Amino acid sequence: MHFSKEDFGTDFKWGVSTAAYQIEGAHDKDGKGPSIWDSFSQKKRKITNGHNGNTACDFYEHYSNDIALINELNIPNYRFSISWSRILPNGTGAINFKGIDFYNKVIDFCLELGIEPWITLYHWDLPDALQKKGGWANRQVINWFSEYVHCCIKYFGDRVRHWMVLNEPMVFTGAGYFLGVHAPGKLGLSSFLAAAHHAAMCQAEGGRILRSFQSDYRIGTTFSYSDIDPLRENHEKDRKAAIKMDALLNRLFLEPLLGMGYPAKDLKILQKIERFMLDGDEQKLAFEMDFIGLQNYTREKVCYAPLMPFIQAKIVKANKRKVEHTLMNWEVYPPSIYKALKRLNTYSSIKEILVTENGAAFADQVVDNEVDDKERLQYLQDHIAQVLQAKKEGVNVKGYFVWTLMDNFEWAEGFHPRFGLIHVDFATQKRIIKSSGKWYKQLLANQLP
Repeated sequence: MHFSKEDFGTDFKWGVSTAAYQIEGAHDKDGKGPSIWDSFSQKKRKITNGHNGNTACDFYEHYSNDIALINELNIPNYRFSISWSRILPNGTGAINFKGIDFYNKVIDFCLELGIEPWITLYHWDLPDALQKKGGWANRQVINWFSEYVHCCIKYFGDRVRHWMVLNEPMVFTGAGYFLGVHAPGKLGLSSFLAAAHHAAMCQAEGGRILRSFQSDYRIGTTFSYSDIDPLRENHEKDRKAAIKMDALLNRLFLEPLLGMGYPAKDLKILQKIERFMLDGDEQKLAFEMDFIGLQNYTREKVCYAPLMPFIQAKIVKANKRKVEHTLMNWEVYPPSIYKALKRLNTYSSIKEILVTENGAAFADQVVDNEVDDKERLQYLQDHIAQVLQAKKEGVNVKGYFVWTLMDNFEWAEGFHPRFGLIHVDFATQKRIIKSSGKWYKQLLANQLP
């Protein structure tokens, strides 16, 4: 499908997304306290090749050049996160004003160049001081998070209008508190269910705090959301397994926010979350967001797995299915974003949807100071075309943000998978705009051939 920027309408938000720990570096500079990712990445065998985000893209020092590159690419909206431990080194209490100054400089420079800042309040980097008290598994996190949100509004809220409360709560609770493959590396059902409930509470509470300050804030939160299908369509046990996986991965945080409660009917183990609930919690889980952020990269195929604890289901990886995939071993399947948008649109209480992340990691090569990333370019074109198709069919999708501006620290995978529109040489911090970045620039200037 050929398309232009005009096909999406004048009020469609085009942007790019990043996250603090993945790009900032300066891990202990100017009073910043350690986050759970600072601690986790120092542990042996936790991160591919022993990488860490101590320096990453050094955005802390290069922010003005990098924001100038956003401007050069004609990108009008920039989504970035605040590092909680940069502004509150102990998670609560004393404020680090050098950290506040840094984000004020980022916000002010964006506005100076006509770029709209979109803040994600929490993108996975909990202050380590709070993890020592139990982190997301401790109900006190609701109070800690509330204090942090108030702090962000006090110092940034006069200029920032667009806010996202949490980034992909299913990922940071599931990978961090159940599987142990992400920070803080905790294992087990009990820590996961506690963390999940408290994150779901914070998701709504953050929205309420923002709304109480200013009625014209645009408030949302973001979810990883994939098309989930049974491996064998005509296999009853695979179909039931796919429903369970969908309840866990797609619906666990979305439906309580929408006032529907946890999807325990389709995943019985979620009934155990009740032991972490107090009177009134069910009502407090709900908040009417202005928009929902959809973060979609792939689809999942699920089969019945009787030995898999709690869920009796497992995802069958793309390489096992011998389908085209990215460096993350995620299937390249553009209709997934269309199907996810159509599905989200069936929830009548969702006002608007924005695609807040979509992108791909491939094996980029620098040749003569150029990066011709044909696979990523094709991926973006095909996925944006699917977004347009959904929009044409009546889905209220109001924006699209590429993941990500530049190659960065990709969590447990280290620096190996590159997602950026801009190539980063991590040894020299040299930036090179890739072919995909040049194409996005043309799209946003309405200059596509």
